[in-house]
Amino acid sequence: MYKKGKTPSLSSIKKDVRNIAGIRITCSFISDIYELAKMLQNQKDVDVIEYKDYIQNPKPNGYQSLHMILEIPIFMSDREVNILVEVQIRTIAMDFWASLEHKIYYKYNKEVPEHLIAELKEAATTAATLDRKMEQLHKEITVYKQEDAHKNDEFLSKINDDKYSIPKFFFRNVPSKQ
Repeated sequence: MYKKGKTPSLSSIKKDVRNIAGIRITCSFISDIYELAKMLQNQKDVDVIEYKDYIQNPKPNGYQSLHMILEIPIFMSDREVNILVEVQIRTIAMDFWASLEHKIYYKYNKEVPEHLIAELKEAATTAATLDRKMEQLHKEITVYKQEDAHKNDEFLSKINDDKYSIPKFFFRNVPSKQ
C-alpha cells in the first residue's frame, strides 16, 4: 500500500489491491489457455474485471501468459462477499520460463546483467516456438488417430472428453432404436 501511495487500511486494501488472491493454471497447449479463459468468462457467478493477453502481446522481456482479474463470490457463514482474484493461465513452457526469470531477478536484486537479460529473451522465444510446435504436433496426431479409426472400421466414442476407439463389429447385432 505504501508503494501505491495509499493508506494501509482494510477499506483501502479492498479497493486498491486487485490480486490479494491468485491462482496459476498451467496447460499443455495454448489453445487450452483460451478455452479455459472462455469457460471462466461464461461462468454466471464470475465477472471479468480485467483481461491481459501477454501471449498475443508478450511483454518486452518475453514474458507470456494470460492474466484475468475476476470478481467471484465467497460464501461466508452469514453472507456472500465478492472478492477479486488474479488468474494466470499459461503453458508448462511459459511457466518454466517465468519461474526461472523470477529466480534470476531475485538472485541479482533486480539488477540482472545484460547478457542474462538477452539470454532470457531468447529462451522466451524458444519456449514460444516449442509451444506452437507441440500444439501443431498434437493437432496432427489427433487427425491421424481419427483417420486410423476410420481405416480400421472403428467407432470413436467420447467419454469425459477422452476419445476411445471401439471396433464396429461390437455394434453389429445391437438393435437400433426407432
